[in-house]
Amino acid sequence: QVQLVESGGGLVQAGGSLNLSCTASGDIYNIVSLGWYRQVPGSVREIVAFITMAGTTHYIDSVKGRFTISKNIRHNAVYLRMNNLMPEDTGVYYCNLDSLTYKRYFWGQGTQVTVSS
Repeated sequence: QVQLVESGGGLVQAGGSLNLSCTASGDIYNIVSLGWYRQVPGSVREIVAFITMAGTTHYIDSVKGRFTISKNIRHNAVYLRMNNLMPEDTGVYYCNLDSLTYKRYFWGQGTQVTVSS
């Protein structure tokens, strides 16, 4: 079983910044990538960014240039630096990982990000 705990969300004004953190624990082996996802009100959960073990990063177009994903694999941790936040960034942010045997079977509670105009 894998447990995921996200933190760092909050209420900020447009243009502000937040730093999200995630720590994974449990039966974790041979990680391939770590990622951040969000669920926007009225929509389904979507990927926001992910990072491979080699450090290659990928972002959805709407956050490119504003968000930065990073990791510390020794702590089973992944982070998301969110700059120049916009109201459309509002949502519940989740972390997860892919490994040779784990394919995001479990999800944590997420952390709420609310951006006001």
